[in-house]
Amino acid sequence: MKFTLSWLKTHLNTDADLTTILKTLNAIGLEVEGVENPAEKLGGFKIARVLTAERHPQADKLQVLTVDHGDGSPLQVVCGAPNARAGLVGVFGVEGAVVPVNGMVLKKTAIRGVESNGMMCSTRELELGDDHDGIIELDAAAPVGQVYADWAGLNDPVIDVSITPNRQDCMGVRGIARDLAAAGLGTLNAIIVPEIEGVGPGPDVRTDDVDGCPAFFARTVRGVTNGASPEWMSKRLKAIGQKPISALVDITNYIMFDLGRPLHVYDMATLKGGLVARKGKAGEEVLALNGKSYAVDETMTVIADMQAVHDIGGIMGGEHSGATSATTDVLIECAYFTPERIAVTGQKLTLTSDARGRFERGVDPAFLDDGLSIATSLVVSLCGGTPSEATRAGTPPATPRTVAYAPEQCLALAGVQVPADEQKHILESLGFGVSGEASRVEYEDGMPVTVPGRWTIMVPTWRRDVDGWPDIVEEVVRIVGLDHVPSTPLPRVPGVARPTATPEQMVERRVRRTAAARGLAEAINWSFISQKEAAAVGGGDWTLANPISEELKVMRPSLLPGLLSATKRNVDRSATSVRLFELGRRYFKQGERATVGFVLAGEKLARGWQSGKAQGFDAFDAKAEVIALLAAAGAPVGNLQNFGEASAAYHPGQSGMLRLGPKAVLAEYGVLHPSLAKQFGLTGTVVAGEIFLDAIPGKRKSGFMRAPYAPPALQAVKRDFAFLVPDMVEADALVRGVKGADKKSIVDVRLFDVFVGPGVEDGFKSLAIEVTLQPGEKSFSQEELEAISAAVVKAAQKLGGSLRG
Repeated sequence: MKFTLSWLKTHLNTDADLTTILKTLNAIGLEVEGVENPAEKLGGFKIARVLTAERHPQADKLQVLTVDHGDGSPLQVVCGAPNARAGLVGVFGVEGAVVPVNGMVLKKTAIRGVESNGMMCSTRELELGDDHDGIIELDAAAPVGQVYADWAGLNDPVIDVSITPNRQDCMGVRGIARDLAAAGLGTLNAIIVPEIEGVGPGPDVRTDDVDGCPAFFARTVRGVTNGASPEWMSKRLKAIGQKPISALVDITNYIMFDLGRPLHVYDMATLKGGLVARKGKAGEEVLALNGKSYAVDETMTVIADMQAVHDIGGIMGGEHSGATSATTDVLIECAYFTPERIAVTGQKLTLTSDARGRFERGVDPAFLDDGLSIATSLVVSLCGGTPSEATRAGTPPATPRTVAYAPEQCLALAGVQVPADEQKHILESLGFGVSGEASRVEYEDGMPVTVPGRWTIMVPTWRRDVDGWPDIVEEVVRIVGLDHVPSTPLPRVPGVARPTATPEQMVERRVRRTAAARGLAEAINWSFISQKEAAAVGGGDWTLANPISEELKVMRPSLLPGLLSATKRNVDRSATSVRLFELGRRYFKQGERATVGFVLAGEKLARGWQSGKAQGFDAFDAKAEVIALLAAAGAPVGNLQNFGEASAAYHPGQSGMLRLGPKAVLAEYGVLHPSLAKQFGLTGTVVAGEIFLDAIPGKRKSGFMRAPYAPPALQAVKRDFAFLVPDMVEADALVRGVKGADKKSIVDVRLFDVFVGPGVEDGFKSLAIEVTLQPGEKSFSQEELEAISAAVVKAAQKLGGSLRG
């Protein structure tokens, strides 16, 4: 919501300076997003008079001017404007000034061999309009030498305030002024609602959709002349970024920003019969004022005549029924549209407008008559014409609402002691009605007893967000100032504090700390990705109907797209080694899945005298990260099985999947598929992995304490075996098979060598393993060791292996 300081002061009688106003706006919950003063960029442009104008000796379309800019030393300026002439008073940019339209710094230069100092400016060059056919022409009495912005009244700061969705009353300058007045920054000026003497009956309008448009008020004005809006109105609209169109259109826009009341004006010559607010029909289309056509349906409220739809009710008018320079008779619409219906329609059509933003929040339902009268008065005063009586179809939902309130509730809820009379003053300044008794002191048995007051608060019609007494407390505390709320520690319960984190949260903490300890940096990405990115990792189950942008449309089925995008950003900024992880959620039809993802790209080791060339990452690095993070999460890593290749996002033959049994997939890892890496603009080998935390089995609940640690009394025994196995046999299968050969005695099996070459026939490989045996109460006998060794060999033989001689 934008407005100028002078515009604010038409509603607020105050002597407060800009700094105080900005500070107060922030203090009462109206966050100031920015302040811009147009005069600041025009400080180097002065009022100047052209003394002489002669044809340029080297160019027919250029003139050489002598310009007096007020310092007593006229300057020579080369100018190409057709209206440049002796005696003209215009705007002159001195040397060193920056032209707003293009950022060019003015300096002394030669144009076709003739020296030129500064520049005579057009309105477009100063960003004050679109005219570029000639330089600005000012009144002959304008003071030469004065800064143009000061003389033209452009020294008027534009304030940009962020309005939260619940503050529909502050979608107009008057609502903001009301809040500032309640905060003690002045008094709110009375709003003047003119009485309209109508001639003849009102227009034929009605509402057949009371759910979408409960009230439709209208009036005609005949014999108008539609021209340019007055300077004061167009100046305010330009200041907030609105383009003045014509008086009739600008009036509706001005009232919308000034009072928060959207209206619409129809050219009566384009209407066929009366207007009706009704539900749309399948197949109907509207060519809106933005030049686009929209198909409406039965869930939307439209304004139509006997032949066609003219307006998407409360959002945007139609192009062919809008006011033009030829318009002579107009119908002014002032209607109330249901906020929920406006929101649904806007989302379906993906159509936004200033009117939608206000109706969606909820405009004042009691301001229809006054809004129509103010608009009619402005039309008559600026465009002439004769107004009719008003037609009032339907009834606006303006039933008064009351809230029971006690002044003591402010202290009880917010912890702020505000006297009752101050609370009453604040509420009445905000437009609330306050009636009832204040607190009083009575005596019982000679002792004073405070009897709380009981108030009935009448909620103003423009405060749709106030629903109960906590909202009243919020209004009081907001105006008093949130910085006055004392910091009060919560009482501590005696005894040992109970843990507040859930087991799932504890797992996530351990995983996050482990990843960071292993040198990975945490990334936090959006939960939404583009349709293209989702398709690259198998497609998403959930697509947003009304996304922030097309790049944030699908709920992510994988953490990889976000991590890969972050990797690309780091690589583009010359990062030689990228190690990122993210702990977040993936989204499927079955629900959300807690997941850890990581990406390793670039150099694993930088070049050095020991290692030589820089070394990159490979699939085994990804597997190491996966196993470490699974261990931190409490997964039984010793029982995991490595199954074939991972999903299509990974490189075939250079990826794997870790499972706990045939169905429970705990993780996948490997080298990223080249096509996926290329899609994200990454080159070289990129490895990644995802750990599915929700698939890790939880700890069994038991009432027994963990047994005390008892180290074995006897030293472990280690034996090495080398087996020739077929190429297709995975080392993991051999390790698991040998470990199960004698579960009582074999406590660990570790692969320490893989060999293919001389002495090993084709189609086979040599796998060397170290088997750790742990004796119990006595040492192993030779017979026992031979029996265990035989069991180990037998387990290898089941996989097609043989003991290597």
